[in-house]
Amino acid sequence: MRDAAWDAFVTRVRDASDILRVVSSYVPLKRKGSRYWACCPFHNEKTPSFSVTPDKGGLFYCFGCHAGGDIFKFISLIENVTYGEAIKLQAEKLGIPLPDERRSSAELARDQKIADMRKVMGMARDFFHSCLVNTPYGKPGLEYFAGRGIGKDIIDDFSLGFAPDSFDKLRNAFLKRGVPEKLLLECGLVKQRKSGAGTYDTFRGRVMIPIADERGRFVGFGGRVMDDSVPKYLNSPETMIFNKRKLLFGLDRAKKAIRDEGYVILVEGYMDAISVASAGVRNVVASLGTSFTIEHARLIMRYAPEIYFCYDSDEAGQKATIRALSIIRATGAKVKVLIVPDGKDPDEFIRKHGVDAFRELAKRALPVADYQIKYALAHNDIRTMDGKSNALHAIVPVLAAAQTVERMELVQELKRTLAIDEGIITQEISRYKGEPAENIQQGAPMRQAVRRIDDAVMRAGRVVVRQAWEDTGTLADIEARVPLDDFPVALHGEILKYLAKCERDGVPISESGAFEALSEDAASELSRILSETFAGGTAADLYDECAQKIYISYLKIRLEGHRIKADELQRAGEDFIGELEESNKIQKKINELERNEQQ
Repeated sequence: MRDAAWDAFVTRVRDASDILRVVSSYVPLKRKGSRYWACCPFHNEKTPSFSVTPDKGGLFYCFGCHAGGDIFKFISLIENVTYGEAIKLQAEKLGIPLPDERRSSAELARDQKIADMRKVMGMARDFFHSCLVNTPYGKPGLEYFAGRGIGKDIIDDFSLGFAPDSFDKLRNAFLKRGVPEKLLLECGLVKQRKSGAGTYDTFRGRVMIPIADERGRFVGFGGRVMDDSVPKYLNSPETMIFNKRKLLFGLDRAKKAIRDEGYVILVEGYMDAISVASAGVRNVVASLGTSFTIEHARLIMRYAPEIYFCYDSDEAGQKATIRALSIIRATGAKVKVLIVPDGKDPDEFIRKHGVDAFRELAKRALPVADYQIKYALAHNDIRTMDGKSNALHAIVPVLAAAQTVERMELVQELKRTLAIDEGIITQEISRYKGEPAENIQQGAPMRQAVRRIDDAVMRAGRVVVRQAWEDTGTLADIEARVPLDDFPVALHGEILKYLAKCERDGVPISESGAFEALSEDAASELSRILSETFAGGTAADLYDECAQKIYISYLKIRLEGHRIKADELQRAGEDFIGELEESNKIQKKINELERNEQQ
C-alpha cells in the first residue's frame, strides 16, 4: 500500500525545492537554450556534458557517465546517501518536518536527543556569555578581547563568552538546573574523569566562541587560551550535532552578504573571521581549526561560486592554502588567493592598516593558477635541474586544469622562467591528464564516463517509454507487440515493467516513486527520456513508427535465437527442422514489416 502521508510530504518537499539552486550549490551552471550545463560532479571531464532541465519537473542527466534523475536523486548521488535519505536531507534544509508515522522509534529518539543537545548548547552559550560580562570570572576574558580591539558591541553580537578556570562551574550549574550529566557528556561540555567517578568541565580558563550551523543553531564551541598555552584552540568534540568537516564558523550570519557579493572570504581562525566581519566585511567565514574539505567547498558553493582563500601568509598558512587548493580543484569553484603581506593574519592587518586597506587586498587577489605557480617557483631552487623538475611537477596540475588560452600563456611564461623546452612542458601536461584523477575521499565517489550505443532502436525505445509515461493506456499496445521481459533495450523494459506494475496496483505514477524503485541505470535513462525533446514531433506523433521499430528489433533477436538453436541441434545430430521453420516464419514477418516501413 502507498503511504499517503509520505507521498504528501515528498510532494511538499519537491514543490518547495529548486533544482537549479540545489545543483548550482555544488557546481556552477551555465544556461544554453532551455537547459543548464556544467562539468559533471560525478566524473572528471573538461567539456560540460551534465545538463539540468528545470521546466520538466526538475531533472538532470550526464551524457558522459549517464547519471540522471530528479532533485532527490542528485542529492543522493552527491551526498552518497539513499534516495529516501536525500528526501529527508532536503526537507531538513527547508525546515519541513518529517511525518511522524514515517519515523521509527529509534529515529524519533534520535531527533529528540538532537533537540535536547541543541537546547543545552544554547544554555551553555548563555552561561559562558554571562560569565564574561556579568561576573568577576570574566575579567581576564574582557581584558583579552579589549587587547584585540573587540568591544562590548562585538561581544554581544557574537555572544562571546568566558569559561571560568574551574573544574566544575558549568557542571554544577547545569546539574542544579536539571540537565542530566549524561547529556552534558554527549554534548562535550564535560569529560569523564580518568580515575574515580564523576565528570569535570571541558573548557576552563578560555575565552569562548559559540559555533552555529548554517541555520544559526548553536552546536559547539571554540575555546581560546589568552597566553601561550597549548592547545591554542580547543574545539568541542565530535557529536551528533557537531562535525568540523561540515561546519564553517560565521556562515549563518554571512550567507546574505556572500550571495550579495558573489564570493566568500575564507580565513583560518575564529578571531580572524570576527575581526574581518566586525570591520564591515561581512562575507567572511572560517574553518574550525581543521583542513579544508570537499564538504566545506560544497557548503560555500550553495551561496556563491567563488572562494577567496585568505589564510595566514606565514609558511604554515601558505602550505594550508596549497592543500586546500588541491582539494577544491575537483569542485568547479572559482578560486582566488588573497595575500596578506608581511606574514600577518587578517586580524592583525586590519587592526594595523584598517578595513579599506583589506578591501584593496581583496581586489588584488591572485587567480589560483598565478598563486600556485608563484608558490612553486618560490619553494624550489630553479637554478638547478632538480629544482626545475620539482617546480614543474607541482605546476602541471594547475596547467592541466586551466582553459586552453590561459594554459598557452602560462606555458610560455614557464618556458621563459624555467628555461625548459615547451615540448617537455606540454608532454608533462598530457601525461598528467592521462592519469586517473586523484581519489577524493570526502563526498560522492567518482563515476566513469561510459560510451553507450545510441542507435535507432535505443532512440525508438525512448519515444515508446515517454509515450507510456504520458499515457499508460499505451502499455497494452506495447505488451501486445513485445513481452516486457524481452524488450530489446533492457533499461527500457525495466521502466515499462515499473509502469505496468503501478497500473496493476492502482498506484499513481510519480517521478519520485520511479527514481526510488528503479535501478540507478534505469533511473538515469528515465531522466534523459523525460527531459528529451524528440526530433520530428512529440512522443505521441512518433509512437507508431517507433513501436514498429521496437517490434522488428524484437523479432530479429528472436530470429537470431532460433538460428543459433537450429545450428546447435544440427551439430548435435538432432532434429533442427522445427527451429529452422520458426526462423523462416519470423524472417518472412520481418521482411513484410520492413517493406511496409519503406512504403
